[in-house]
Formats: sequence, structure tokens, C-alpha cells
Amino acid sequence: MKAKRLCAAGLASITAIAALAGCQGINPALKKIGLKSSGVYAFVAKDIQNPYMQKVYEGFELACTAEGAEALYKGPDTATAEKQIEIINQLVAQDVAGIAIAANDRDALQPALTEAMDAGIPVISLDSAVNKDSRNTHIQQADPEKIGRELIQAAAEMADGNGGIAVLSATAQATNQNLWIEWMKKELDENPDKYANTPLIKVVYGDDNPEKSAAETQALLQDENIKVIIAPTTVGMLAAGKVLQDEKSDVKLTGLGLPSGMAPYIEDGTCPWMYLWNPIDIGVLAGYTLDSLVNEEITGAAGEKFTAGALGEKAITASADGGTEVMLGDPFKFDSDNIAEWKEVY
Repeated sequence: MKAKRLCAAGLASITAIAALAGCQGINPALKKIGLKSSGVYAFVAKDIQNPYMQKVYEGFELACTAEGAEALYKGPDTATAEKQIEIINQLVAQDVAGIAIAANDRDALQPALTEAMDAGIPVISLDSAVNKDSRNTHIQQADPEKIGRELIQAAAEMADGNGGIAVLSATAQATNQNLWIEWMKKELDENPDKYANTPLIKVVYGDDNPEKSAAETQALLQDENIKVIIAPTTVGMLAAGKVLQDEKSDVKLTGLGLPSGMAPYIEDGTCPWMYLWNPIDIGVLAGYTLDSLVNEEITGAAGEKFTAGALGEKAITASADGGTEVMLGDPFKFDSDNIAEWKEVY
């Protein structure tokens, strides 16, 4: 119930922000003084065609518009750190007011992002974090421990306590994916009796590329011991779902997916249930966080608080990597009982 209220609150925030901003232009009454001359807040996606990233940007743009800033959507054609570095350098040269980035590599972006911060441009990460020295703070969609443990628990239940588990991740360098996988392994290691017959057999990487994710899924199906695939990536979920459906496979699927894309696989039982959060709210929170940094209302230090529009007051807390983060809320479960409602939302 708590998670459902969080999602409902997120929908309310979208409506409220849209009403304030007018969506078609900036409401002069909402403009803030003190913005850098460009007034541009840049969102750098993992890759520009990623549907999840596009939904996050929708919320980011709404928040930026409500606060009188111009939102800019950038991202590489393929999910690589090298291409993101090129984009960051371009944004620094453009002298944008702030940068929000979903990292393709935790550490490789540090020199470029450090240059941005040295130039007075606040930097936040979201979805997949950069290291603590490359950001002012990080937007955390949900507790990584809760995500990792719940995904393993779901997979074991889908296997009926008897069958191997595989993970189809994004890139090998994706911070969020790796942290979730760490917690999956801890859940297994700390409960050996419970998971004696549901071992983690393999972790593979689809690089958030539909074709590679599909090929990795096909390869996993060659192992008869694998009964459930966990795909903690929206691109991987869609690719795996299609392969399993096309092959009429008995292997089940769970993970993190967009309701609109995953509805057919939930409805036919390929994916009995999955989890996610409202990606639009991630963007909304990122937009308000970046605006508060630009206007020097916060610095990104633990203990600071700010208001994120209709999402309400948010606190900056210490993160596991020694930096800080802002938490959105709990993951939400999507299954056959509610997918018809949520597939129309996002």
C-alpha cells in the first residue's frame, strides 16, 4: 500500500507541475533569480533512444519548466562512457547551468565531470551513479538492498523453490545494476537453506542493446537448469520477454520494466510480476534537486533539505559510497491485477 501511495503521489506531482508550468512555456511568475546566464539544465541519458530515459526526461523537463529553466536532452546513440564524455565536454563549453547524468561508467566520467564542477556547474547523477567525487549528490530511485533482495525472492517463488536463476544485466560497469546484483548475492548467501535449490547460475550483460540482450537470452535458454531470468533493466526486460514469448518457453521473467511495454508479457504469464518506480518522478526529483543546487539553496551535503514541488520535502542523506543521495521511495509491484491500469500511465 505504501508503494502504491507513492506512485499515486507521483501522478499528482506530474499534474501539479504541468498546471503550474503551462507545459507549453515558462510561467514568468515561477522564474527564479540567480540562475546562470544560460539557464539551461542538461539531462544526459545512458543512450538517447532508451524508452526509460525518455520517460525520466519527461519529468525532468516538467520540473525545469516549472522553475523557469530550459531543459536539454542529450545522450549517445550507444550506451558508452566515451560518448557521454564527449557530450559532457560540449555542455561545459556551452556553459550550461547544471548537468544531470545517468552514468554508463561509474569512474570513467570523473575527469569530464570534475571539469564541469570546477567551472561552477552543479552535477547530479541519477539511475546509475557516478562516483562520489564526480557529483554534488545522487538521485536514488529506491533502496538498492530492497530491490536486490526482492528480485531474488520473486525469482525463487516463480521457480517454485526448485530451479536456477540467471541475471540479464545492462552494462558490466552500470553502478545501479552491479549494486542490485550484489544485494541479490547477499540474499542468497545469507539464506542458504531457503535458496538451496534456486542458485544463481549466471550473470550476463546485454549492454542495454535490444539485439544483444535478445541474443544473451537465447544463450541462457540453452541451459536447462535456468528456470527464471531476472532483468533489472527496462531494455533487457523487453528483449527477454519477446524471446521467451516467441520461443513459448517455460522460463519465467522478472525484473524492472516499464508497464506499457511489459503488459503483454505480464498478461500472458511470461512475466508473472515485476517491479519499478515512476520514472517520471525520478526526472521531477532530479530537476528540482538540480535547480536547488544552481540557486545555492543546497550544496548536496547530508542533512540538507529542499522542496521538490508536489513530491514534497526531500532530505539529502549519506550514501553507501561515501557521497550523498536523495531517495525517491519504495519499488512498486506490477502484476496481472494492476497492469491494465498502469500500462496506460507510463
